[in-house]
Amino acid sequence: MYFFVSLIPTTLVVVLGYFILFSSTKAQEGVKRFGQILAAWVLVLAALFPLAGAYATFAGVPSIGEMMRGMHSGGVGRWYVSGNRSAS
Repeated sequence: MYFFVSLIPTTLVVVLGYFILFSSTKAQEGVKRFGQILAAWVLVLAALFPLAGAYATFAGVPSIGEMMRGMHSGGVGRWYVSGNRSAS
């Protein structure tokens, strides 16, 4: 599930990187080189979103709904490790 959700920001960041690369082709030498480096960096960062989504999916990270149910039920749930911290 996390993998498919990570494709949304990946798409937006890839479009941004392409726009930066396209607009840098119309610039002068110094700005052109900076735009190419920036576009490459943005596209590399875009690759991290699906990697993080795949890791979260295959590592068995619980869903957001499961985490919220665990937090609102007094700290019981698979995600909660350190015990209930209520003041006694």
